[in-house]
Amino acid sequence: MKTGLQDSERGRKISAAAWILCGGHFDVEAKEEDLRELNARIEDPTLWDNAEEAQRLMQERARLEKVINEYKNAVSEIEDASMLFEMGLEEDDRDSQIEAVEALDAVQPQIEALELAQMLGGETDAESAFLDINAGSGGTEAQDWAEMLLRMYLRWAERKGFKTELMECTAGEEAGIKSATVSIKGDYAYGFLKAEIGVHRLVRKSPFDSGNRRHTSFSSVFAYPDIEREIDIDIDPSDVRTDTYRASGAGGQHINKTDSAVRLTHIPTGIVVQCQNDRSQHKNRAAAWKMLQARLYEREVELRNSEKQALEDTKTDIGWGHQIRSYVLDQSRIKDLRTGMETSNTQGFLDGDIDGFIQAELMGIRRGENSE
Repeated sequence: MKTGLQDSERGRKISAAAWILCGGHFDVEAKEEDLRELNARIEDPTLWDNAEEAQRLMQERARLEKVINEYKNAVSEIEDASMLFEMGLEEDDRDSQIEAVEALDAVQPQIEALELAQMLGGETDAESAFLDINAGSGGTEAQDWAEMLLRMYLRWAERKGFKTELMECTAGEEAGIKSATVSIKGDYAYGFLKAEIGVHRLVRKSPFDSGNRRHTSFSSVFAYPDIEREIDIDIDPSDVRTDTYRASGAGGQHINKTDSAVRLTHIPTGIVVQCQNDRSQHKNRAAAWKMLQARLYEREVELRNSEKQALEDTKTDIGWGHQIRSYVLDQSRIKDLRTGMETSNTQGFLDGDIDGFIQAELMGIRRGENSE
């Protein structure tokens, strides 16, 4: 090119522009139709008899309006930049061409936001989430690793501006945790966290080994949506076993005096949920029941999408051959085995800087869906 701009750089930016101008997989007309239907429902005065449902629809409308406006703004800016670029080519005006490419650079974050919104287009992606973490075999080492993962996801949620609440946490005998369930409230929390489902493998020189030898530990991560709307899931109470027990971990002196913690087991599916974050057994039971409904709802969605077996495989065998990511700390290397993405910034990653890995996996999931 006469401008001296690299062809690959120009091609990258024009390709990004084409993605939006041609619509890509972003069906803005369908989203506008969804918005019209939402507005019609919101205008129904009887809707406000159910304040929670009304609030949920208002939030959904705000999300749709935001993504539609971002799309239209990006299209407008790209059209202007493309026109300027073509004029620069016709007039051999190097400054105009450079200005156009810089304008495309400026709109790139909007394009990425649109791509992300499209990746998070699943039935329950926009929901808040429950996150389960379970230590694998290996005693104290594995339990310490589970607590490190818990900290990582809490830090990640904090970075995203999400609200977190520890619903259940079972402490390890010497250190770490055996299991934990966290409520993560925020738009698209589940959409992001579904990319983290699987077994996470840690390799490090163990601080619990007097010989400072290398140890390999496994912990599993499982996410499911916290459905804010009413869920039409019929659960036969006779299919649910209820156990109460004394809570463990932080929570005050009451944890050693009352059986306030509640565990629900859905016998037909084997799904287990538990809650111990409140002093009241009644409130813990209600929260656990909501969690069970969410788990069973997600199970139905998984069955419809033919994904159940893959998810179950990742969460049932916490060991070799099932890991999605390896954290090799003494080599300063974290590698995702699904996408091939790596980082040497292990401390930053464990402090919650995991969005790049999440987005890479979501893009892979999206490509797989589009190829079917």
